[in-house]
Amino acid sequence: MNDYNDNPDPRLAAGFAALRVELAGHDAPPCVEKELMQAFARQFPKKQPWYRKLSLPQWGTAGALASMCGVALLLALSPHQAITVGAPVIGFDDGAAFIALESLERIESEPYTRVVEAELPQSALAPLGMPLNPQTAGQTVRAEMLVAQDGHPLAVRLSAVN
Repeated sequence: MNDYNDNPDPRLAAGFAALRVELAGHDAPPCVEKELMQAFARQFPKKQPWYRKLSLPQWGTAGALASMCGVALLLALSPHQAITVGAPVIGFDDGAAFIALESLERIESEPYTRVVEAELPQSALAPLGMPLNPQTAGQTVRAEMLVAQDGHPLAVRLSAVN
């Protein structure tokens, strides 16, 4: 507290007491208080919490980006399995795999097979699931084919692109 309020000047004490008694009966009209509160609110606005500074579309965009990042993270961290394209793989030779053109039962039941080198157009590999570029569709690919006794192809192994 202030020394002025604790020990008022005795000459002023009587005047202040009379002023208090006189003002006790007077109240300001309600509109004055309302206008004062509005002016105070304009001068000292409430600070918005951080999460209310973004609009609903901005929150939607942030949620979509977070979801996409979560999916990308799950895909990046998930264990990957080898995917066979087209037909099943039937065997390995020096790291290259044969791709079965016939059923495995048919290949196993064949008594005599031989490997034949061939050049295939890239367009012939499209049914096997190989990607086909229209600009290079006419180019050939060196391949080794597993052929049955009657000359029917059973499996193919790609050697190189020419």
